[in-house]
Amino acid sequence: MQQALKPIYSQIKRITKATCSLHASTASNEEMALVHGRLAQVVKIIGEEVTLQVFSGTEGIPTNAEVIFMGHAPTLKVGEELAGRFFNAYGKPIDGGPEVEGELRETGGPSINPTKRLQPNEVIPTGIAGIDLNNTLVTGQKIPFFADPDQPFNQVMADVALRADADRIILGGIGLAHDDYLFFKKIFENAGALDRIVSFINTTEDPSIERLLVPDMALAAAEYFAVDKNEKVLVLLTDLTLYCDALSIVSNNMDQISSKDNMPASLYSDLARIYEKAAQFPAGGSITIIAVTTLSGGDITHAIPDNTGYITEGQLFLRRDTEISKTIVDPFRSLSRLKQLVIGKKTREDHPQVMNAAVRLYADAANAKTKMQNGFDLTEYDQRCMDFAKEYANYLLAIDVNVPINQMLDTTWKLFGRYFSQDEVAIKRELVNKYWKEKSPAVS
Repeated sequence: MQQALKPIYSQIKRITKATCSLHASTASNEEMALVHGRLAQVVKIIGEEVTLQVFSGTEGIPTNAEVIFMGHAPTLKVGEELAGRFFNAYGKPIDGGPEVEGELRETGGPSINPTKRLQPNEVIPTGIAGIDLNNTLVTGQKIPFFADPDQPFNQVMADVALRADADRIILGGIGLAHDDYLFFKKIFENAGALDRIVSFINTTEDPSIERLLVPDMALAAAEYFAVDKNEKVLVLLTDLTLYCDALSIVSNNMDQISSKDNMPASLYSDLARIYEKAAQFPAGGSITIIAVTTLSGGDITHAIPDNTGYITEGQLFLRRDTEISKTIVDPFRSLSRLKQLVIGKKTREDHPQVMNAAVRLYADAANAKTKMQNGFDLTEYDQRCMDFAKEYANYLLAIDVNVPINQMLDTTWKLFGRYFSQDEVAIKRELVNKYWKEKSPAVS
């Protein structure tokens, strides 16, 4: 009955592959609508000319199609019943379960006032040594995973979801292959972890424009658990490059002038609107965001990673290490800008110096390898550095390493004792006296 009272428009001026435009006096920005029975959303208003993006495409829509504005932005029903469920980009169940009963909330609202945020001060252990040891994550942080498309970034995200010390995990799957969706579903079910995970999934079989809804759905759920329930929430988004591609499609269909790499000029704001939802709230809850950004040919200068780097607080790089035939978290190209807030304070006292010494020796190994490749003779120290680097990568940088932070530190001390003297490691004497491990035949 309520919908019948809304004005119905039936004169569409212009139709593209993904959008349509008409004169309407009652529309508001980001409002949902039905165009010829298909869900759409307002993306531009100039005077009374309204442009809507039609999520399932505009093929077959006539110029006299009925357009009904729904009076609200996209919404999600929030409540404890979200836990353990899989939803599509509209927040509708795709796991065969019932509809969620809960409070209806609009998605895509503003981020928290910066003056109301607390400085992040808690560690989020992931169990992945390449992250926890060298690039420690902090509650309220926003950080991307930069990876080539052929790297196992979804496996890493699943591992983080299962291992991370968080009250709630929100997964936003953007343009997932159907096999990847089934992978996430199966691994969460087999691990018995569904009770703390909420998933919003858009697959390659769904309309690409629907990808634009997934981050807002995931973050609306995150805000419910972090703000209403004061929980520590970790949001995992994969792959934001596909989200940006969907933005580009809409922008191009609206004949907007593209910016660098055919991306919309609003790309920075579009990404910031997502990432700035990360926060440490005064009441104790927090939202931490890790988002995959796949690179094209490793190009870090592309508009998507370039804009992402200005918004976020570091980055995590995945790289294939040919020496050990494993994917590692690259210590040279990865960075967590907030780790200094917690390492040595919320982690063991030796953490900062162990981290710095290990990366320095790993860098010496890289220099030694360059010397060898250029035909120069290696010193005995060079050889020891290269042997250390191989074990360091295998036991601490590889993504399959799953140990507590203290064990990571102990393992590093063992490697120091095996390959170097105390003077070569150059760590404070009081820490060496307390933690130095003598040479041993095995690390683990």
